[in-house]
Amino acid sequence: MTRLQDKIALITGGAAGIGLETARLFLAEGARVALVDLREDDLDAAAERLGGGDDVLCVAADVSSPEDTAAYVAATLDRFDRIDVFFNNAGIEGRVAPLVDQTIEDFDRVMAVNVRGAFLGLKHVLPSMIERRSGSVINMSSIAGLQGSANVAPYITSKHAIVGLTRAAAIEAAPANVRVNSVHPSPVNTRMMRSLEEGFAPGGGADMQKQLQATIPMARYGESIDIANLVLFLASDEAAFITGGQYPVDGGLAAG
Repeated sequence: MTRLQDKIALITGGAAGIGLETARLFLAEGARVALVDLREDDLDAAAERLGGGDDVLCVAADVSSPEDTAAYVAATLDRFDRIDVFFNNAGIEGRVAPLVDQTIEDFDRVMAVNVRGAFLGLKHVLPSMIERRSGSVINMSSIAGLQGSANVAPYITSKHAIVGLTRAAAIEAAPANVRVNSVHPSPVNTRMMRSLEEGFAPGGGADMQKQLQATIPMARYGESIDIANLVLFLASDEAAFITGGQYPVDGGLAAG
């Protein structure tokens, strides 16, 4: 028996990076998955990489939109009848700049995707889980949700907000046996980190990567599978008594 046999998993930001790797792992563990991302062509490519078939549903949506969120949840329920696991993963990094140089528009966009998007996902997914008295939600935060860092104030703010959202939702959902936790990766080898490296050191992204890796006790970035393995554990019945927690997966970065 695999760890998610016959479970239904919904993953936002599912077309690439951590979301796609988590979908691959969930499928291998017996789940069927619904992937949500902004662009249909990215989702089509992701479905092809996952082998396609009836076990994968793709829904294009803007997670910051209430209408799109309601639609992607409804599409998942229409196709699979329930949602057992919700990986609330979609997020953007925003612009690298001192706080005083950040624009209101950039701040609002980061908060819309990273915070309002996570809130809307919870708002629309939790009712079906609570009704069934079963479910696991994993919210994507970051080591940036536990620590401060210069020149990415909107991102830092958004990822701290996920901690509060997770704790509030966990308390509300616990009586229905629904669990809500957050994961907090260090830098991970994804497109987002390439963007941030270049933002911190225009034209010198490779050197910035070396500098950032040197701050991590295990002396490397995480890989998407490192985070997917933690998400799998929190999604599984092995984590049946775990809720409201914040879980770094960071090579020891938070210990410093």
